[in-house]
Amino acid sequence: MTRSATWILTILLALSSAVTAQKPAESPETGTPVLPDIRLEPMFNGAEFPAPVQLLPVPGKDDTFVIVEQRGRLTEMKAGKDSMKRTLLDMRDKVRVRNSEEGLLSIVYPPDATKDPHLYLYYSASKPRRSVLSRMLIKEDGTIDKTTEKVILEVPQPYGNHNGGTVLFGPDGMLYLSLGDGGSANDPEKHGQNIGNLLATVIRIDVNVNDKPYVVPADNPFIDTEGACPEIWAYGLRNVWRMHFDAETGELWAGDVGQNAWEEIDIITRGGNYGWRFREGEHDFRMPDDAPGDLIDPVIEYPRNAGQSVTGGFVYRGKKIPDLVGGYLFADYMTGRVWAARLRPDDKPYVKRVLAGEPMAISSFGEGHDGELYVCGFKQPYARQGRIYRIVEAKAR
Repeated sequence: MTRSATWILTILLALSSAVTAQKPAESPETGTPVLPDIRLEPMFNGAEFPAPVQLLPVPGKDDTFVIVEQRGRLTEMKAGKDSMKRTLLDMRDKVRVRNSEEGLLSIVYPPDATKDPHLYLYYSASKPRRSVLSRMLIKEDGTIDKTTEKVILEVPQPYGNHNGGTVLFGPDGMLYLSLGDGGSANDPEKHGQNIGNLLATVIRIDVNVNDKPYVVPADNPFIDTEGACPEIWAYGLRNVWRMHFDAETGELWAGDVGQNAWEEIDIITRGGNYGWRFREGEHDFRMPDDAPGDLIDPVIEYPRNAGQSVTGGFVYRGKKIPDLVGGYLFADYMTGRVWAARLRPDDKPYVKRVLAGEPMAISSFGEGHDGELYVCGFKQPYARQGRIYRIVEAKAR
């Protein structure tokens, strides 16, 4: 089995409970902590949103954000006390939300929205139950014209959970989408190791075409593999709910929700097999005798006594928290705990819980144009009303 030698970590319960009390790793050059504690500062004057699951900055507008509501609505707000909510899109009539993991799950603006004035959306739909990737035209006033919807891809969903997923553009201009294993428990359809379907994968496609919904890039890893779906970029993933490209390194970080024992963070690479359902994290789950030997280990994992549902985050590239630059932040949905991970200057890995846990569920992270980070939080895991928070250093007041 392959290992990312410098990044393999296990966050044990002792670490989860004691990390805030231990002395942080220090830089030999400066003697300052590598990872500072953080706190959450309410945004938008404490405004509440129904089930906020994603936050994105509006292209070309400073301090203006789109809040994705799981039930199917996009709301725009400008940071500041006097900001008013503006509805950009309401597609609650089209979005299926009969289960907690269904809904309008993710959106993304293209890298240059001035040349490609479309919004790309990933959502659940009914009759039949399926996941839909589509795009809609952005009007001159910034609202979204849902009558212009063009479906790019549809994927049948056998169950109501494990829909993934995040849609985003990579540094290469290609569109990436994470899809769960199709649901239920234990991957009963064995999608995880089947590259003949799109479930349990991250796909990569080129939507920068005029006459087709998309084309498969010629350098995709399975384009010449008989019986494989050529869209697949990586597979063996149970349910990547959130993923993110590091703006500096281009690495694709993903939080893959575990079954019942281990949560994991992966760096997604071309053609990678991340092991599900043979493994959960680094640990055997239903491992056959003839399992492949090239399964990729997670870079970080933690057990269920530290948290129960990982929310993948972002590598911090802002300026307001200098000691956090280069640190990868991630959270647990059920506990509200937030961790940061990075390499120390001596190249030894270090993970620290930077937020002990709030009385809410963290559904997603977000990043502003300036690299500063935010979180979407529900009041409780199942109370579907939430707020948006800015991440600031704990000592900053």
